[in-house]
Amino acid sequence: MTMTDACGYAVTLDDAAARDAWNACVTAFLAHGASTPQHLGATLAACPGFAMGHATMGFFQLLLGRRETVAAARAALARAQAAADAGGADARERLFVAALETALSGRLSAAADQLDALLLRWPRDSLAMKLGHAIRFVLGDAAGMRRSVEAVADAFRDHPHAGYAAGCHAFALEETAAYDAAEARGRAGLALAPDDAWGLHAVAHVYEMTARPDDGVRLLVGATGQWAHCNNFGGHVWWHLALFHLDRGATGPALALYDSKVRETKTDDYRDIANAASLLARLEIEDVAVGARWDELAALASGRVGDGGNVFADLHYLMALNGAGRTAEGARLSERLALRDAAGAGDMAQAAAEAGVPAARGLCAFAAGAHRAAYSQLMQAWRVLPRIGGSHAQRDVFMRLMVEAAMRGGLYDEAEAALGARARNRRGVDPYTARRRDEIAALRMAAGAGQGAGQGAGQGASQRADNAASGASPLHA
Repeated sequence: MTMTDACGYAVTLDDAAARDAWNACVTAFLAHGASTPQHLGATLAACPGFAMGHATMGFFQLLLGRRETVAAARAALARAQAAADAGGADARERLFVAALETALSGRLSAAADQLDALLLRWPRDSLAMKLGHAIRFVLGDAAGMRRSVEAVADAFRDHPHAGYAAGCHAFALEETAAYDAAEARGRAGLALAPDDAWGLHAVAHVYEMTARPDDGVRLLVGATGQWAHCNNFGGHVWWHLALFHLDRGATGPALALYDSKVRETKTDDYRDIANAASLLARLEIEDVAVGARWDELAALASGRVGDGGNVFADLHYLMALNGAGRTAEGARLSERLALRDAAGAGDMAQAAAEAGVPAARGLCAFAAGAHRAAYSQLMQAWRVLPRIGGSHAQRDVFMRLMVEAAMRGGLYDEAEAALGARARNRRGVDPYTARRRDEIAALRMAAGAGQGAGQGAGQGASQRADNAASGASPLHA
């Protein structure tokens, strides 16, 4: 028996309650809702032979990017294939199973292409749209994200999930530097789906990329209820608020948000560790003492030294290990990236070889105080860094570390050139860039006064005391 889902397509379910749970699962996934796995579990409990449900579970596990979740994704694929063979899938649902199999072979881009091909036949399939978007995000394929969602834009004009599709479009527009269109699209989507945390966060990304931290604070402080339903993606939205505070020089609120929201729950999800590690690194660049906060992250990262499979995750594990002074483990992780992962097959192996290895070597050189070598390696990585996945905002920590390495190494021209390249990728000079340029000018002056570029570069031109100020509430606009 087949029923019709919220998109208007047949689903191989024979129970109305299962159909309702499935619709709730898809909607919750679009909204990054914490209830997503419960709805999927209810669907499969009612209809254990539903192949697309098992394939969706496999995609969810795969996107978690850890060794054990990849194994769980393979087990879900086996269940999905068995269910399909037993008649639990129609043509559309079989394509989901096939795309999962492709993704688990390491060919993530090809899997996203398969989902796009599915959308040519079933353009209102919001699950296929969102999964393809998520996969391309992991690959850092901004152009592909935009191309995919724009190809089905007409089909989503009168769709019950139109707001979530608009949020995906807004994020893709932002990542391809169409900032005005991204802000307008994001706000239009939120009017349709106020709980679309992805769309809200797309607007936040616009403010990050257009040097508007004050607007970013106002946006998020005024909308905290719009991501209260979220899974750990909610912590990422809080991370954005912390970044806005940090960029406008208020490190007190940024550090408070680290403790109360960003790292409120000590998970080992790589996305949570990445939020935390990159925020601590940014704080340390601003001369903020973060205490023992690195230790908790490094204890979790230590268990991932041999993981592999997600370069973005590996680099943030490495950041955490080095931040806690566990550089021997960091060196082992860097070596594994170079010797095992980069020599493998698939999209992540290519990302490791092209961007992951030089980025890891740069992080290790930075931790060792070899700042010129760190700059050189991070610059090599920067040219292809989107390959590691994530967003411009997430990858910006590597640019900041590269600038810091150049400054500490006395490479002032190189530091200024990096800041210029960063500004050209954005719209306007943000407070971070203005502070670094002022500091480079002070370092040059100190060097000219005979203090020595090496000493000045190692310690910085000032204590950046303004950044340690403002003990105001992080929820104050």
